[in-house]
Amino acid sequence: MIGKKTNSLFGQIKSIRLKSFWSDIKESIAGSDRDFTSDSIGKALLILSIPMVLEMIMESIFAVVDIFFVSKLGADAVATVGITESSMTIVYAIGMGLSTATTALVARRVGEKKTGKAGTVAFQAIISGLIVSVLISIPGVIYAKEFLLLMGASEEMAEAGYLYPAVMFGGNAVIMLLFIINAVFRSSGDAAVSMRVLVLGNLINIILDPLLIFGIGPFPELGLMGAAIATTIGRGLAVCYQFYLLFKGHKRIRLELHHLRIKLKVMFQLLRLSTGGILQNIIATSSWIALYRIIAELGSEVMAGYTIAIRIVVFVLLPSWGLSNAASTLVGQNLGAKQPERAERTVWITAYANMVLLGLVGIVLIIFPESFIRLFIDDPNVIRNGAISLQIISIGFVSYAMGMVMTQAFNGSGDTITPTWINFFCFWLFEIPLAYLLAIVLDMKIHGISIAIVAAETALTLTAWYFFRKGKWKLTKV
Repeated sequence: MIGKKTNSLFGQIKSIRLKSFWSDIKESIAGSDRDFTSDSIGKALLILSIPMVLEMIMESIFAVVDIFFVSKLGADAVATVGITESSMTIVYAIGMGLSTATTALVARRVGEKKTGKAGTVAFQAIISGLIVSVLISIPGVIYAKEFLLLMGASEEMAEAGYLYPAVMFGGNAVIMLLFIINAVFRSSGDAAVSMRVLVLGNLINIILDPLLIFGIGPFPELGLMGAAIATTIGRGLAVCYQFYLLFKGHKRIRLELHHLRIKLKVMFQLLRLSTGGILQNIIATSSWIALYRIIAELGSEVMAGYTIAIRIVVFVLLPSWGLSNAASTLVGQNLGAKQPERAERTVWITAYANMVLLGLVGIVLIIFPESFIRLFIDDPNVIRNGAISLQIISIGFVSYAMGMVMTQAFNGSGDTITPTWINFFCFWLFEIPLAYLLAIVLDMKIHGISIAIVAAETALTLTAWYFFRKGKWKLTKV
């Protein structure tokens, strides 16, 4: 009798916990009004991270959808997208740098319960992003063909595909604003809004991609350029939705007329923090450009295989970046609320969860690499090179998981300088020379490139762990 009552009690407790878990998931997707500096760390992390993970998945779908349809145009088209995307990472780096500073300042102001000042930060970030995007778009459009040739494309590839980078660079403002405004929502605690914005953008891109690439129905057959136009339109309409929510929505951060003034003091503070964020991202992403330049010496089939492998890696890593972004927001808000120890506990909990998640995914990719590459292309040489790259890079997933959380913890605290120096050492001074040595000098080809990536990311994780344990990031003032 006692045993039956005990089993019944455990069953009730399990049912209550399950209902609570599903309730938290629904709340995270619908949007939450919670104060994340006073809730339990696990609950705060769960409610923030779910929409952030979905947001990162939505962002990665842009790239995966494009490469899926473009792969039907052949290896040269895939290689052109790979070259362009490797250099568009400069745009992403600047956008992410500005969004990093935006996250640190907005989260800190929200933690201090000063949402009005958070709105001022948001407008200064938007203006900064627009100015930078104009400076990038002009040379990007004018020298699109020369850029492809510089990056190792053949004359035929450059002539056939230069309109793709022209459109992508010309429309980079939508990428910049998408990153910055989503950072405003995310760091204020409205992570579900950022997710919904990208759902809209992706739906439009998925519909327009095949219509504009292949000329279905009344649409013109634009080939590779059609993919760029579809992506730009999708992101552009998502940005329009963001502005609507900022001015007309009922979220934690809302822009009023008094926010729409340039405040140099706030802008300079934002740009000062952005400098570290931009530099660390430029250092990291420019290393990818250097790797593509080395891979260009190995032929278009190797480059196409590597491009597809990296797209898959990005797809599975971005959910982990979602978890890391949740940790970054919670670090900023908790430091603003004068709770540094709670901020540190949040980072360790997130890091361990991320390691489990990426470790499981990495095992699958190590065992079945060719199956994933085949989803995108049928060329056996491209499949072979892509599978080799995907398998080796996946070995380092557990290490990447901790490294990205530690890096975002620094950024969320406002310390953007420490990750900058770590990236400089691990990528420029270590990864690029090692990749050239292994791939070209020792003739290890795609094996060498992939091994260099794993080695550099592991070095980054160990270095970030060391500096995080020292704890100076808790004292950062923003």
